[in-house]
Amino acid sequence: MAELETMSARQVDESEGLDDWRVLLRSLHASFRTGSMAAGMALAGRIAAAADEADHHPDLTVTFGRVHVLLTTHDAGGLTGRDVELARTISAIAAELDVPAEPAVVTQLEIAIDALDIPAVKPFWEAVLGYRGTADDECTDPYGRSPAFWFQQMDAPRPQRNRIHIDVTVPHDVAEERLAAALAAGGTLVSDAAAPAFWVLADPEGNEACICTWQARD
Repeated sequence: MAELETMSARQVDESEGLDDWRVLLRSLHASFRTGSMAAGMALAGRIAAAADEADHHPDLTVTFGRVHVLLTTHDAGGLTGRDVELARTISAIAAELDVPAEPAVVTQLEIAIDALDIPAVKPFWEAVLGYRGTADDECTDPYGRSPAFWFQQMDAPRPQRNRIHIDVTVPHDVAEERLAAALAAGGTLVSDAAAPAFWVLADPEGNEACICTWQARD
């Protein structure tokens, strides 16, 4: 069994045997196009058996025609060799069942609130959402159904702009395609100073969103 030593996003991304997978935030994602609910349940059952054998369990979402898999090592607070090993096993199972992966479709959504006093604001959102605090600047759905909320420190009031923005984390190899599509749809580029870690965009009314990747964060 692999040690619970965290790996950087770059180390995971450069690991062999992960063509089906993409790093988003602190997790590995894969999406398999099954074509039917029955095929999806068969794949999910095989994944569950492999996970039990490895004593390392992914989050699975089964819908008609698709199985989405998320891997992370909660005890380590990030990605480890256990995730890489199980990802390879899951890919082998999918290949055996002739289920193709579609890595470009994976996405992870977060909602960010800009706040002057994060300790004062965060408990309200935890209460109203039924979330739990997992870090000083983050709270998450304990049942894994809804996007995480995180809180970005403001240095001064900004009444001229919104206080909530959306973070959309995508595979690094589709980020520029997503950026181009957003600009073609009427968006404007607010800042690319932190690219490729993230680009800040705004819609025609000034509401902001960030397209994010793992790159330039190591």
